[in-house]
Amino acid sequence: MTDARLRYGRASLALSFLVQGVTFALLVTRIPAIQDRYGISDGLLPAFLAAVPVLAGVASVATEKLVARVRPGVVLRWAQPLVMLALLGVGAGSEVWQVALALGVFGLAVGALDASMNMMGVSLQRAYGRSIMLGFHAAYSLGGIAGASMAWAGAHWDLSLLVSYLPAVAVLLPAALIGSRWYAEGRAGRGPVGAEPARGASVPFRLLLPLCLVMAFAYIGDSTVSNWSAKYLQDVLGSSEQLATVPYNVYMVTTLLGRTVGDLGVRRFGAVAVVRGGSVLAAVGFAVVAVAPGAWWGMLGFTLLGLGLCVIVPQTFAAAGRMFPGASDVAVARLNVFNYVGFLVGSPLVGALGDAWSYRGAMLVPMVLVLAMLVYARSFGAEPARYGGGHERARAADVG
Repeated sequence: MTDARLRYGRASLALSFLVQGVTFALLVTRIPAIQDRYGISDGLLPAFLAAVPVLAGVASVATEKLVARVRPGVVLRWAQPLVMLALLGVGAGSEVWQVALALGVFGLAVGALDASMNMMGVSLQRAYGRSIMLGFHAAYSLGGIAGASMAWAGAHWDLSLLVSYLPAVAVLLPAALIGSRWYAEGRAGRGPVGAEPARGASVPFRLLLPLCLVMAFAYIGDSTVSNWSAKYLQDVLGSSEQLATVPYNVYMVTTLLGRTVGDLGVRRFGAVAVVRGGSVLAAVGFAVVAVAPGAWWGMLGFTLLGLGLCVIVPQTFAAAGRMFPGASDVAVARLNVFNYVGFLVGSPLVGALGDAWSYRGAMLVPMVLVLAMLVYARSFGAEPARYGGGHERARAADVG
């Protein structure tokens, strides 16, 4: 593949990450409004929040099988529009079963989208021969900022969910479809379409487990911000509904800043040091949130959280690609499931602890889990697993 084709592929994939950031932020920052629109009780809300990652995990597993027959770019090309249309469905319904159906479609589509996007990111990083994975996730953070800002405007002007969502979808859906024409990926670790991974290649769960745990812990932290920051500021710290949309925006701004310079940090200090530093900073952020006397202290805590957690997930995917270069798609798909395990555990856990104990106390649980990532940080410097068939030199190929 030519250098120009690689650049176009990198830019088009970054656009997909950005679009997904907008879409996801529009959903999670309006959870209180969705709850009010459909009359979902506080007791039922965790079940709705848990259903999305469960279905997304199922779709991620299915994507592992699907990419043995079609390129990840083909999966992404069709999953992304479906995610955006499902978002419109969330805003357009009036009955509980309608929002349940829309969230179900959203969950299935987002699982295929996340897995295929990160498969492509890992293969492009290998084709480039240097760390670029954080840049893709920086684009996601930029999209999250835009989406959270749109959500703030919707809350400020008291717009309906559908009116808030429609302009973003009308602009981004065609952009994503056009950008998908330039999807590209590295061929390393993938044979022809329809072929199995390189002969002798496998993904032993024992080797992948430390990265799976880190992914789950990171997303427990991330889901705490995504699903509970708005309610935490409003119900615990006494902010307005308008101000309650801001923490996620602050969180995404700091993740953007961290990810923008993160690749440079990895190249200079190594992935292990970057992951350890991020874990400690995220734990400090949770501690500040737990003891915050008011909304602005809460904002400070979410700022530290963003700076700490932002480097973890991209480096976990990248580490899986390095560890299993002969079966990187399989490794990424399986690792991606623990993204949703984190969301599945994090959302109900914080909600249950908040109801039974206190939401301040509930914030200490993800704090302990992100500190536990220090134990597994050495896995980010692990050597590639050895395959019977040896390693092929990275060669780039079009998605088609």
